[in-house]
Amino acid sequence: MPRRKTARTLFEAEQLSMEAKGDIVSYTASLITQGKSRFFTLAMPSDVLAKTCTVDTHEADPIAGFQRRLDEPRAQDIADYIDNGGTIPGSIVLSAQPEAHLEYIRPTRTMRFRSAPGAFLILDGQHRVFGFQKAKAKLRVPVVIYNDLSKAEEAKLFMDINTKQRPVPNELLLAIKRLAQTETNEEATLKDIFDLFDKDSGSPLLGLMSSAERKKGKISRVTFNAAMKPIFDTFDGSTPKYVYEVLGAYVQAWLSGLRAQNLEDKITNPTLFRAIVLLFPVVAEKVSDRYGDEFIADNFVEVLRPVFSRTRTATLQSPGNSPSVVFDQLRRQLESGFSLGRRRE
Repeated sequence: MPRRKTARTLFEAEQLSMEAKGDIVSYTASLITQGKSRFFTLAMPSDVLAKTCTVDTHEADPIAGFQRRLDEPRAQDIADYIDNGGTIPGSIVLSAQPEAHLEYIRPTRTMRFRSAPGAFLILDGQHRVFGFQKAKAKLRVPVVIYNDLSKAEEAKLFMDINTKQRPVPNELLLAIKRLAQTETNEEATLKDIFDLFDKDSGSPLLGLMSSAERKKGKISRVTFNAAMKPIFDTFDGSTPKYVYEVLGAYVQAWLSGLRAQNLEDKITNPTLFRAIVLLFPVVAEKVSDRYGDEFIADNFVEVLRPVFSRTRTATLQSPGNSPSVVFDQLRRQLESGFSLGRRRE
């Protein structure tokens, strides 16, 4: 009487059949236990990763799935970065699907699985996988693989990964660009100007700047750069020191006007600060017409008098979220300040 085939022998027969077709691949892997969770870590070739991973378990063609659901320009940026010699050491997080027929051989620390579309669902790193697929270069990629997860467990893990991770603040990225030698000339100049406002003992904004993170009541590097970029050409060819001195006098004039209304602390409001800086070229031109190149705080105060006297307190106290709207209001007050008065008989 022939021996009855068990589920195990059927699985082994299927594995042998797939191996004969060249569908089975194997890599050295480590089994990691964290609390109640177990997962595998390994390095997988990027072409195998692109072939076997999907963002939707119902998608027959993983590449088509990527193209429909993800940001292709972002993936192309990743591909270009890789092809230019860049490295991405962070792990891709996957969940093995039944189609993978994943097996871990503990004595040899070997993971075997079927290299076929839909073998793995991506829990983290979708754009990176799409970028690897688009890149010309082929490389080995760190991968974390969970096995035997239910759909509910996959969904929870996806949410945990994508809600608990915190990106590096843009302020910090700007602060370390010089160390990485990736600054543009404009970024380098803006950094030098920011640092003078942040550290010079005579700075009108001393103690009010935050270089590496966003803080309430401080002007961050990102806010400062966003304020300066629209007027950057106004200082074409000027040294950071000169920009700091002229702009510092202008800011000092604004602090004087705000102080008179007990609103001095509003200078750090991102919307108001950007509107104030946006107004600078208009004010500086009027100062130049009246006083030549004497860009000192007193001269800025004189030109700004209509703004300080005519602008509603509510505009300065609660400027909203649009610097351009506040700028338009300030400019109207500035330009309505000139009057010949009533002609004498």
